[in-house]
Amino acid sequence: MKEFMLLIRNDGDAKAGMSTERHEQFLHACMVFIDKLKKNGNLISAQPLIREGKMVSGTPGAFKEGPYNETKEIIVGYYHILAKDLDEAVAIAQGNPEFAYSSTAKIEVRPIKMMEETTSYEYPKGKP
Repeated sequence: MKEFMLLIRNDGDAKAGMSTERHEQFLHACMVFIDKLKKNGNLISAQPLIREGKMVSGTPGAFKEGPYNETKEIIVGYYHILAKDLDEAVAIAQGNPEFAYSSTAKIEVRPIKMMEETTSYEYPKGKP
C-alpha cells in the first residue's frame, strides 16, 4: 500500500449558511466516512483545519507573514490515507461527504514521497 494525502479545498465560507441540522448531518456523514476508511485499513489520520493562520514566505533574513487566505478557496482539512495506487486514492476521495454538502469542494489527491531516490534517504513516518 502507498500513502496519499487528500487535501480538501473549499471556499472558506462554504458552510457558513448551513443550518445547524444540516451541519450536524454533514458531521455525521464525515464520521461514517472516517469509520469506513478505518474499517477498510485505509486511514492513517484525518482532521479539519481551523480557518485562521498565516502564510510564511521569503528567505532567511527576509521572511514575510501574511494572510493565508488571499483567495476565497482554502485547504479546510486533510485525510492521510493508504491505497494501492492513485486510482484507488481518487476513488476514496470521491466518496468524501464534502462533495454532497458543498458545490465548491475540491480534493487534491497527492502521493506522498517516502524516499529520495538519489540518496536513499527515507523520510520519517508518523504513527499509522
